[in-house]
Amino acid sequence: MKIGFLVNDIKTEETGYTTSRLAATAVGLGHEVWTMGVGDLAYDADEKIRARARGVTKKKYASSEVYLRELQGQNAVKQRITVDDLDVLLLRNDPSTDANSRPWAATAGIQFGRIAMRHGVIVLNDPNGLARAMSKMYFQTFPEEVRPKTVITRDRDEIKAFAKEQAETIVLKPLQGSGGQSVFLVRPEDVPNLNQMIDAVSRDGYVIAQEYLPAAAEGDMRLFLMNGQPLRHKGKYAAFRRVRTGGDMRSNIHAGGKLKEAEVDTTALRIAEIVRPKLVQDGMFLVGLDIVGDKLMEINVFSPGGLGSAQKFEGVNFNRAVIHALERKVQYMEFYRRNFDNVEMSTL
Repeated sequence: MKIGFLVNDIKTEETGYTTSRLAATAVGLGHEVWTMGVGDLAYDADEKIRARARGVTKKKYASSEVYLRELQGQNAVKQRITVDDLDVLLLRNDPSTDANSRPWAATAGIQFGRIAMRHGVIVLNDPNGLARAMSKMYFQTFPEEVRPKTVITRDRDEIKAFAKEQAETIVLKPLQGSGGQSVFLVRPEDVPNLNQMIDAVSRDGYVIAQEYLPAAAEGDMRLFLMNGQPLRHKGKYAAFRRVRTGGDMRSNIHAGGKLKEAEVDTTALRIAEIVRPKLVQDGMFLVGLDIVGDKLMEINVFSPGGLGSAQKFEGVNFNRAVIHALERKVQYMEFYRRNFDNVEMSTL
């Protein structure tokens, strides 16, 4: 299998990223693996998509850290590849990372992925589905039953009215962005400063005002879905908990959250089943659900991370399960001579 990983920039990839874990696993399973940044893509005069890509020299690596070190180093194999010749292209770039510093790069993966898909490359997650998910507004297209009450606006008065309805305890965050940036918990005693909080969040666009879920005090659970269903390998679910520390309401790891083992209960599985039809319809192969109590806080379809964290607690290599799923898709495409709808192939 020839597989490509599209990232924001190879130089900024870090140890522990799920992308590197997946790539190292694919190499160890004998596949031809290439990694490229969004700025490395090109559409040539012969109507082929090509890219300045990097590969590695060995057939197996002791860890993803060793793999990434070679990929980013002088010994990496550097080659201009034809993306159309790949069997699979995984879009593992996060548009929110480039939204401000490199706005041209935010949608590059989707745009080039659409062309590669046209030539029979399996592109995951499906580019058209990802285009619909470019902002957190995508979250509002899922059933109301699994979502917190939400207002999305730039009007201060509307946000204040919503806060009053919610007993003046709400969460404010930007419509664009990720990683817990510019997220505020507004309590009754914070209402006098609400204008300043709204200004800070609305600086980059619309404001999401959301009901506060008391269960958030216990953190959240990241549950992975693959092919529209909870990712389960050797009887274990790919999931972990993130617990906030100190007075910071955010449980994101780079916001100071701590990792713990997750218990995937019937509530989490029910939420996964409710969102499954929409995710399948949109061709979302690998997804991370962030669950608080009986509600979803977020659906991560762009480069969901944390498979290594799930492996740490469950003792199961979920990366192998993902690569084996890709192998089956490539086999299906061989049967159908690379002529099968990408959105349907995404979740087969």
